[in-house]
Amino acid sequence: MDNNTVTGIIVNAAIKIHKVIGPGCYERVYEECLMYELNKRNIKAERQLLMPIVYEELYIKDAYKLDLLVVDKIIVEIKCAYDLNPVFFKQLSTQLSLMNLKHGILLNFKTNLMRDGIHRVFNNRGKE
Repeated sequence: MDNNTVTGIIVNAAIKIHKVIGPGCYERVYEECLMYELNKRNIKAERQLLMPIVYEELYIKDAYKLDLLVVDKIIVEIKCAYDLNPVFFKQLSTQLSLMNLKHGILLNFKTNLMRDGIHRVFNNRGKE
């Protein structure tokens, strides 16, 4: 399945969740619901992945956490904030870079319309 197809499935699931639950819950609620929706569609996803960083000769275990990693190539970062701080986009860009991945999605569920909370982030040097 190509990245655009998987991204479409993620976005459609997020819209469905937002329509049912609305914008007022904690991030973990949306994360669990999204994981549930992806599992229903037989889309491989892992949540709350602790990832290492290698800095020169230093190995740092559990240096950062991914909300969701979908089909081993799309990072999904979930937020529930009135205003998206630019650092959220940088955080996702850093995660993509550290994992050498190309595609990420930042989903902010604290919006009136979910379409306003969907943001794709790309790492041009990452692998497909």
